[in-house]
Amino acid sequence: MSNHLKVYDESAVKALCFTRANEKKAWQAMSLLDTHVDVQQALVDAAEFGMRYVLLGICEDIGPKANLGNGGANEAWHAFLAKFLNQPHNQFIATQKVLLLGEVNVDDLMAQSSQLNNKNPEQLQQLRLLCQQLDERVESALNLIFKAGLEPIVIGGGHNNCLGIIRALSKTQHTPVNAINFDPHADFRECEGRHSGNGFRYAYNETLLNNYHVIGLHEQKNNQAIVDAMTQANFTFDSYQSLNVKRDINLTQSINNAINSFDSLPLGVEVDLDSITFMPVSAYTCCGFSVGDTEHFVYTAASSRNAKYLHLCEASPSQHPNGPIAGTTHVGQVISALVNSFILAREAKAP
Repeated sequence: MSNHLKVYDESAVKALCFTRANEKKAWQAMSLLDTHVDVQQALVDAAEFGMRYVLLGICEDIGPKANLGNGGANEAWHAFLAKFLNQPHNQFIATQKVLLLGEVNVDDLMAQSSQLNNKNPEQLQQLRLLCQQLDERVESALNLIFKAGLEPIVIGGGHNNCLGIIRALSKTQHTPVNAINFDPHADFRECEGRHSGNGFRYAYNETLLNNYHVIGLHEQKNNQAIVDAMTQANFTFDSYQSLNVKRDINLTQSINNAINSFDSLPLGVEVDLDSITFMPVSAYTCCGFSVGDTEHFVYTAASSRNAKYLHLCEASPSQHPNGPIAGTTHVGQVISALVNSFILAREAKAP
């Protein structure tokens, strides 16, 4: 079950960790699993010892490429770790409840995808088949976390990975689930083969997705077929234009209205980093939301008692206009801020 999971030990992150005199860093407060113990049992034990949040990386860009997009989403996880692990540990953030699990093992799939050109129809289909295999690995890893009663924070890769997460949550909870997504795209394209643009459509077709709301959907970035499919599924959205152009509703109202309209089923909190202005991502935008808006979305959505996970995807350091070094710093800071917002909200709702 865990053969597609790279469980980190100290040697896996040692090079990323720094010390400073008279200062405790986040990595010094966090925990790792014992790599010599069965992963499922180790996760159950971690929960009993007071762990609550599990960091899991997905270093892939197969899904975005299979959606005719750019690569680079495989770089986000390590950019995040370099920042998050070295932030100070203090009274404001419960890093002592964070378990650094590791990453989904996608090395073989990435090696195969690197030889494929998404402009070639036959090779594009091969990318979509690889994405389907990736779904199974993501689901397998998330099953372990949800079964242990822990809350995963999934970072990196494309938005295709929402399907594996939703499958795992739905199957372990034995119920369909709800999702709220901060995203200029509905990711509700037709089921034409798996990619980053149709994860929620597949989840709906598999009757795993009960209710779904998109905040910040951009009216010029979704075709009519997508909007029609959302309507037919009775799924809803507040568009970027209604929030930031016409100002018909503010962000807080939008989030709370959506959360209050959901029933008490498990809730997934989804953020496509494409929603943030000037963020280095798979689909760069000049017309988006601020980092502060996105932190507020995460905090408010995660304040729901039904929230079960946070998924942060599509960040791509190499797409930064000033190069990958600047992109790594940018991505690391933003994702760390969003993870902190999630933990802050969840701690306020601690059982």
